[in-house]
Amino acid sequence: NVVAVNDPFLDLKYMAYLFKYDSTHGRFKGDVKLLDGKLEIHSAVSNATHTIQVFTEMKPEAIKWGSAGADYVVESTGVFTKMEKAKAHLAGGAKKVVISAPSEDAPMLVMGVNHTTYDPKNYTIVSNASCTTNGLAPLAKVIHDNFGIIEGLMTTVHATTATQKTVDGPSGKHWRDGRGAQQNIIPAST
Repeated sequence: NVVAVNDPFLDLKYMAYLFKYDSTHGRFKGDVKLLDGKLEIHSAVSNATHTIQVFTEMKPEAIKWGSAGADYVVESTGVFTKMEKAKAHLAGGAKKVVISAPSEDAPMLVMGVNHTTYDPKNYTIVSNASCTTNGLAPLAKVIHDNFGIIEGLMTTVHATTATQKTVDGPSGKHWRDGRGAQQNIIPAST
C-alpha cells in the first residue's frame, strides 16, 4: 500500500487534479478528496477508500516516513542516487530505500536477473537500475544462459519524457535537447 508521497513542488489541489484527470490513463473512476494534508481516494470500481499522506519537503531527512507508516521509500527524484544522499530517507523513519535509477555505489538489483542476491540484513538501500536495463537485462540473461553472449550493442528508442520539449525551445545543457521531441531524434543517456 502507498501510505505517503513527497513532492515539494506540487500543490495538493493540483496533485488531486492530476490524479483524477490523467491524459494517458483517462479519468479516475472514483473520488479524490483533500483531507488535512492527505489525499483520500475512493475507487468506484473496488468500492475501497485509501488515504495517502502528502509531504512537501525539499530535504529527504525532513520527511516523516515513519510516522506515516512507510517502511519502504522509492527514491525517484533522480537527485539522491548515491547511498550517502539516499540514506537521508532513513533519518525520517524509512526502513529501506529503493533508488529507481542507476547508482554509482548502491547494490543494483534487476528482477529476473540478480534479484535473488538481495540480502535484507545487509541491504537497506538498493538501486533498481534504469528502465532500459530492466527492459534488456532479463532477455539478455536468458540468451546468455542458454547460448552465450560474447559482445553486444543496444539502441533504445524511448517515448517522449516529461523533461523533453514538445516544441523547439532553449535548452541549458545541450542545444540538441531543445528540439521538439516528436519531430526529432534526440540522443540521450539512460
